[in-house]
Amino acid sequence: MNTDLVSVYRQNHALEHATITLLLKKLGLSQKLMGIATRDGFYIFGDVPSDEVREAAAGALARLQSGERDLAVSPFCGTNLVVAGALAALACLVAFGGEDRRDRFPLAVLMATGAVIASKPVGRAVQKYVTTSPNLADVTISRITRRGVGSRILHKVETSRDVLPSP
Repeated sequence: MNTDLVSVYRQNHALEHATITLLLKKLGLSQKLMGIATRDGFYIFGDVPSDEVREAAAGALARLQSGERDLAVSPFCGTNLVVAGALAALACLVAFGGEDRRDRFPLAVLMATGAVIASKPVGRAVQKYVTTSPNLADVTISRITRRGVGSRILHKVETSRDVLPSP
């Protein structure tokens, strides 16, 4: 099955979210974790035992493949920040668009605040329809490696498909 590069990133992004969600459920929300999707999988940054990463990644893949699509969307995703910033900037452009900009500052604050509030559901929708894909039927986890020392640990979760697109 030939999969395009955008779909590969979206799938890996979804699996990264689901893996971190399961890790946080098991280890607690105080655990400091960050992830980033790549062409061949994803990284998890944080001092987490490798066995926990393996278990969470395998569980996340199985749950996404069985239809738990909501695991692909995360309230901690950077997409939410980008959406909030873009909507707030747009609101300020609209508010400051006319004459007497100094008098429009309260309007800009009000509109930017509204934009940030609206960004939560919009950010979730952008993740759901643009930056992640929970359709992982052809995805397998091929390898998980750990690097780093002390509290500076990262795990690379490598994924594979029937056929990866060429770069």
